[in-house]
Amino acid sequence: MSEPVPRVFQIQRIYIKDLSFESPNSPDVFIGEWNPTANLQLNNNARKIGEANDYEVEVGITLTAEQDGKTVYLIEVKQAGIFTIAGIEGEELEQLLGAYCPNVLFPYLREVVASTINHGSFPAFQLQPINFDGLFQQAKAKRAEEQAKDQEKAKSH
Repeated sequence: MSEPVPRVFQIQRIYIKDLSFESPNSPDVFIGEWNPTANLQLNNNARKIGEANDYEVEVGITLTAEQDGKTVYLIEVKQAGIFTIAGIEGEELEQLLGAYCPNVLFPYLREVVASTINHGSFPAFQLQPINFDGLFQQAKAKRAEEQAKDQEKAKSH
C-alpha cells in the first residue's frame, strides 16, 4: 500500500504584481464638492507554477472614481501570492485556489488600494468585504450551466 500524500497548505509569498494609479484631471478635481461615483471591477485567477506543488493566485481590481463626467482617479492593482498545496485535489483544490487564497490576499489588496488613494490626496476609500466563496460558487454554477447547454447543442446536431 502506498502512503497517502500529506496535506500541505503554505503561504510562500504575498506580493504586489501590478499597481497603477492615475489622476488625469488633477488638480482641477480637488476644487468643488466631493461627490464621485465609483465603478469596481474584480477578477481572480490561479495557475500552477514550476514542477513542484506551487500555485500563483492573483486578485485584481480596477477602481474608477468619476465626478461630473471626468475621471477623478483610476487605480488598478493585482495582488498575488505563491501557495504550496499538496495532497489536495479536485473540487477541494479548486475551492482553495478560487476562494480561500483570494480571501487570504484580499486584506493586502485592500490596504494597497486605501494607501494609494490616500497618497493621491483623496478622501479615504475602503473596499467592502468580498464573498469569494459565493463568487466561486456562482462561477462554478455558471460553468456547469454552460456545459449543459453545450451538451444539448451537441445532441441536437
